Amino acid sequence: MEITEVKIYLANEGKLKGYATMVIDGCFIIRDMKIIKSDNKGLFVSMPSRRKKDGSFKDIVHPLNAETRKIIEERIIEEYKKAIESI
Repeated sequence: MEITEVKIYLANEGKLKGYATMVIDGCFIIRDMKIIKSDNKGLFVSMPSRRKKDGSFKDIVHPLNAETRKIIEERIIEEYKKAIESI
């Protein structure tokens, strides 16, 4: 898997710091990932989700293993930091 493009859309709404769109292998796009700042974990990436009938949320897409999650999170946070530095 190669992350071929990442776009960051900055926001500053409490813990929500931005949104990310990511393209994988130049042919698969994931939109609306959230960049969130937690008091104890620092920055992390929340996958796109949908509210279920019972009010809980379920991820629409997500990595199937910790290694892939780490790759995605590191790249998005790296691009987020670049976006912050450029303003």
